[in-house]
Amino acid sequence: MTDKNAKGQRPENETGIDENPVEGDLQNSETPANGSELEKLKAELEESKEKYLRKVAEFENYKRRTAKERVELIQTAGREVITELLDALDDCDRAQKQMENTEGVEALKEGIMLVFNKLRNVLQSRGLKPMETIGKEFDTDLHEAITEIPAPTEDLKGKIIDEVIKGYYLNDKIIRHAKVVVGK
Repeated sequence: MTDKNAKGQRPENETGIDENPVEGDLQNSETPANGSELEKLKAELEESKEKYLRKVAEFENYKRRTAKERVELIQTAGREVITELLDALDDCDRAQKQMENTEGVEALKEGIMLVFNKLRNVLQSRGLKPMETIGKEFDTDLHEAITEIPAPTEDLKGKIIDEVIKGYYLNDKIIRHAKVVVGK
Protein backbone atom coordinates (compact mmCIF):
# COMPACT_ATOMS: atom_id res chain seq x y z
CA MET A 1 0.00 0.00 0.00
CA THR A 2 1.30 3.45 -0.84
CA ASP A 3 1.32 6.59 1.25
CA LYS A 4 -1.27 8.24 -0.93
CA ASN A 5 -4.55 6.76 -2.05
CA ALA A 6 -6.02 7.08 -5.53
CA LYS A 7 -7.15 10.68 -5.01
CA GLY A 8 -3.67 11.82 -4.00
CA GLN A 9 -4.49 12.03 -0.30
CA ARG A 10 -2.78 10.29 2.57
CA PRO A 11 -4.58 7.47 4.34
CA GLU A 12 -6.27 8.43 7.62
CA ASN A 13 -7.05 6.28 10.63
CA GLU A 14 -10.57 5.69 11.89
CA THR A 15 -10.64 9.02 13.73
CA GLY A 16 -9.86 10.95 10.58
CA ILE A 17 -6.44 12.11 11.81
CA ASP A 18 -3.48 11.78 9.49
CA GLU A 19 -0.95 9.50 11.20
CA ASN A 20 1.90 10.14 8.75
CA PRO A 21 2.50 13.85 8.29
CA VAL A 22 4.93 14.69 5.56
CA GLU A 23 7.73 17.25 6.02
CA GLY A 24 6.53 19.18 3.07
CA ASP A 25 3.23 19.86 4.83
CA LEU A 26 5.08 21.54 7.74
CA GLN A 27 6.93 23.79 5.33
CA ASN A 28 3.75 24.59 3.46
CA SER A 29 2.04 25.71 6.69
CA GLU A 30 4.19 28.87 6.66
CA THR A 31 2.23 30.85 4.21
CA PRO A 32 2.39 34.64 4.04
CA ALA A 33 -0.63 34.88 6.37
CA ASN A 34 1.08 32.70 8.98
CA GLY A 35 4.33 34.65 8.56
CA SER A 36 2.68 37.90 9.59
CA GLU A 37 1.07 36.08 12.52
CA LEU A 38 4.52 34.81 13.52
CA GLU A 39 5.92 38.34 13.34
CA LYS A 40 3.01 39.54 15.47
CA LEU A 41 3.74 36.85 18.08
CA LYS A 42 7.44 37.75 18.06
CA ALA A 43 6.57 41.41 18.63
CA GLU A 44 4.26 40.47 21.52
CA LEU A 45 7.01 38.30 23.00
CA GLU A 46 9.51 41.16 22.77
CA GLU A 47 6.98 43.51 24.38
CA SER A 48 6.36 41.01 27.21
CA LYS A 49 10.12 40.61 27.74
CA GLU A 50 10.52 44.38 27.89
CA LYS A 51 7.67 44.71 30.41
CA TYR A 52 9.19 41.93 32.51
CA LEU A 53 12.62 43.58 32.52
CA ARG A 54 11.08 46.91 33.52
CA LYS A 55 9.19 45.28 36.39
CA VAL A 56 12.36 43.54 37.59
CA ALA A 57 14.25 46.83 37.46
CA GLU A 58 11.45 48.65 39.30
CA PHE A 59 11.43 45.97 41.99
CA GLU A 60 15.22 46.17 42.42
CA ASN A 61 14.96 49.95 42.76
CA TYR A 62 12.16 49.51 45.32
CA LYS A 63 14.28 47.08 47.35
CA ARG A 64 17.27 49.45 47.28
CA ARG A 65 15.12 52.44 48.27
CA THR A 66 13.40 50.65 51.17
CA ALA A 67 16.73 49.29 52.44
CA LYS A 68 18.15 52.83 52.41
CA GLU A 69 15.07 54.20 54.19
CA ARG A 70 15.31 51.44 56.81
CA VAL A 71 18.96 52.29 57.53
CA GLU A 72 18.09 55.99 57.85
CA LEU A 73 15.18 55.18 60.16
CA ILE A 74 17.38 53.05 62.41
CA GLN A 75 20.02 55.77 62.57
CA THR A 76 17.52 58.47 63.57
CA ALA A 77 15.02 56.37 65.54
CA GLY A 78 15.95 57.81 68.93
CA ARG A 79 16.36 61.38 67.76
CA GLU A 80 13.07 62.68 69.18
CA VAL A 81 13.59 61.04 72.56
CA ILE A 82 17.16 62.27 72.82
CA THR A 83 16.06 65.78 71.85
CA GLU A 84 13.48 65.73 74.66
CA LEU A 85 16.07 64.39 77.09
CA LEU A 86 18.44 67.26 76.34
CA ASP A 87 16.26 69.51 78.53
CA ALA A 88 16.71 67.08 81.42
CA LEU A 89 20.45 66.96 80.72
CA ASP A 90 20.59 70.76 80.83
CA ASP A 91 18.81 70.64 84.20
CA CYS A 92 21.37 68.10 85.43
CA ASP A 93 24.18 70.45 84.42
CA ARG A 94 22.53 73.33 86.29
CA ALA A 95 22.00 71.11 89.34
CA GLN A 96 25.66 70.11 89.29
CA LYS A 97 26.73 73.77 89.28
CA GLN A 98 24.33 74.49 92.15
CA MET A 99 25.73 71.58 94.18
CA GLU A 100 29.23 73.00 93.83
CA ASN A 101 28.14 76.43 95.11
CA THR A 102 25.37 75.66 97.62
CA GLU A 103 25.68 74.77 101.28
CA GLY A 104 21.97 74.07 101.94
CA VAL A 105 21.10 70.40 101.52
CA GLU A 106 17.30 70.88 101.33
CA ALA A 107 17.50 73.19 98.32
CA LEU A 108 19.76 70.70 96.54
CA LYS A 109 17.41 67.80 97.27
CA GLU A 110 14.46 69.73 95.92
CA GLY A 111 16.30 70.73 92.73
CA ILE A 112 17.52 67.22 92.08
CA MET A 113 14.05 65.78 92.64
CA LEU A 114 12.68 68.24 90.04
CA VAL A 115 15.28 67.02 87.51
CA PHE A 116 14.50 63.35 88.22
CA ASN A 117 10.76 63.95 87.91
CA LYS A 118 11.24 65.78 84.62
CA LEU A 119 13.29 62.89 83.26
CA ARG A 120 10.70 60.33 84.37
CA ASN A 121 7.86 62.37 82.82
CA VAL A 122 9.64 62.61 79.45
CA LEU A 123 10.25 58.87 79.38
CA GLN A 124 6.70 58.02 80.52
CA SER A 125 5.26 60.26 77.79
CA ARG A 126 7.18 58.08 75.32
CA GLY A 127 5.61 54.88 76.66
CA LEU A 128 8.12 53.85 79.32
CA LYS A 129 6.53 52.20 82.34
CA PRO A 130 8.37 50.82 85.39
CA MET A 131 7.77 47.21 86.37
CA GLU A 132 6.22 46.65 89.80
CA THR A 133 8.04 43.71 91.39
CA ILE A 134 8.38 43.80 95.18
CA GLY A 135 5.99 41.36 96.85
CA LYS A 136 4.98 39.81 93.49
CA GLU A 137 5.37 36.17 92.52
CA PHE A 138 8.72 35.47 90.81
CA ASP A 139 8.21 35.05 87.04
CA THR A 140 11.15 34.05 84.84
CA ASP A 141 9.55 35.81 81.84
CA LEU A 142 9.67 39.15 83.67
CA HIS A 143 12.38 38.86 86.31
CA GLU A 144 16.00 37.80 86.58
CA ALA A 145 16.92 36.36 89.97
CA ILE A 146 20.23 37.69 91.26
CA THR A 147 20.12 35.66 94.45
CA GLU A 148 17.83 33.82 96.83
CA ILE A 149 17.67 34.56 100.53
CA PRO A 150 15.64 32.97 103.31
CA ALA A 151 12.17 34.53 103.32
CA PRO A 152 11.46 36.64 106.43
CA THR A 153 7.90 35.26 106.54
CA GLU A 154 6.25 32.15 105.18
CA ASP A 155 4.05 34.08 102.75
CA LEU A 156 7.12 35.61 101.00
CA LYS A 157 8.52 32.25 99.84
CA GLY A 158 8.84 32.28 96.05
CA LYS A 159 8.10 36.00 95.99
CA ILE A 160 10.32 38.95 95.27
CA ILE A 161 11.79 40.49 98.42
CA ASP A 162 14.05 43.16 96.95
CA GLU A 163 14.69 44.80 93.60
CA VAL A 164 18.34 45.36 92.64
CA ILE A 165 17.68 46.87 89.18
CA LYS A 166 14.25 48.04 88.08
CA GLY A 167 12.65 46.46 85.02
CA TYR A 168 10.83 48.49 82.37
CA TYR A 169 8.14 48.13 79.72
CA LEU A 170 8.10 50.23 76.56
CA ASN A 171 4.59 50.32 75.10
CA ASP A 172 3.72 47.14 77.04
CA LYS A 173 6.77 45.21 75.78
CA ILE A 174 9.61 44.35 78.13
CA ILE A 175 12.77 46.27 77.32
CA ARG A 176 14.65 45.37 80.50
CA HIS A 177 14.02 42.54 82.94
CA ALA A 178 14.02 43.38 86.62
CA LYS A 179 16.97 41.97 88.59
CA VAL A 180 15.55 40.81 91.90
CA VAL A 181 16.17 38.96 95.14
CA VAL A 182 13.79 36.05 95.72
CA GLY A 183 12.72 34.53 99.04
CA LYS A 184 13.18 30.78 99.52
